[in-house]
Amino acid sequence: KVEVAPGNLQSQARKARYAALGGWLAERGLAALASAHHADDQAETLLARLNRASGVAGLAGVRARGQVPGTNFLLLRPLLGWRREELGQVVAAAGVTAAQDPSNRDDRFDRVRLRRALTSAEWLDIPALAASAAHLADADAALDWAARREWAEAVSREGLGLTYRPQAPRAVALRVLARIVAELGGEEVRGSALARLFDSLCAGQAASISNLVARATHDGWSFARAPQRWAKS
Repeated sequence: KVEVAPGNLQSQARKARYAALGGWLAERGLAALASAHHADDQAETLLARLNRASGVAGLAGVRARGQVPGTNFLLLRPLLGWRREELGQVVAAAGVTAAQDPSNRDDRFDRVRLRRALTSAEWLDIPALAASAAHLADADAALDWAARREWAEAVSREGLGLTYRPQAPRAVALRVLARIVAELGGEEVRGSALARLFDSLCAGQAASISNLVARATHDGWSFARAPQRWAKS
């Protein structure tokens, strides 16, 4: 028996659910999936990510429109303005028996403990928290727009690598760094790693991230793939 950490278990279960739904959509020739994520889900997501010191993209929570993970199908969340209790009443009035996920009662999971804490925190305004996540989604879109502009104006290809002459504030520059890593074939990296890279380059120090090396030069920040190490035969 292989033990899986609670956080990883929920992540793996989420991937499996979306993979199954993606297959279901493909079999029926459908173009989009609508989920029943609601305002309480959004508030829980915002608070959980605040507790993990997430950046703007994470704090924006789930979006009203996105993509089914691992597929090209459209993912719609039309019920983000509804409360869990309201949706429960609609389902009950329709005579439908809702499926119950037993993991929603398992205290090993952070979200379950957070949900119970929210239930007893009557002073919290759930719709206001959900609205704050929507405002952060707007801010996230603005940062993406600024990062695209920064890329066009400040990033150039030099040989097999890229040179970045940063002009924008830190929040925008971090997104440009993430794109540089992706463009040069690096693995996806966490925001904390990008922040450390940014700080090192600002201090004039060479640094590495994923399979790339970065150096601060008189002409900006240069990025290239790290040389391969050949094993001796």
